[in-house]
Amino acid sequence: MFLFLTVVQAIVAAALVGVILMQRSEGGGLGVGGSPSGMMSARGAADLLTRTTTVLAVLFVALSISLAFLAASEGQPSTIDQSLERDTSIPAAPAAPADAVPLVGDDPLAAAAAQAEGAEDEAPAATDSAVPLDQ
Repeated sequence: MFLFLTVVQAIVAAALVGVILMQRSEGGGLGVGGSPSGMMSARGAADLLTRTTTVLAVLFVALSISLAFLAASEGQPSTIDQSLERDTSIPAAPAAPADAVPLVGDDPLAAAAAQAEGAEDEAPAATDSAVPLDQ
């Protein structure tokens, strides 16, 4: 039922967009000429498009409310899981111990900077026209 109403709402939305795009902003509606009286005069076409827009808009809002009601009633679980157990099928990665961080004095970033300076010393010198890959 939910899927059917969703498809109907998509069709109504597409029709609503089409009807709105056919209207003229001044209220002329299609700009169709013809006899001054009758259904397919410019005035009659504007009235038809205005009525069609109203009907489609009301239908779209009604479908939206009914779909929201269906989604809320179908999506509620019958019971609430109150356990605090974790899923043990996926092993958790162990955290690295704090002692594994190399320190220079009390600054862990100084050790990383010293390592980077050592790596730059070993790298071949770049010419002026070459751009290092790490930039």
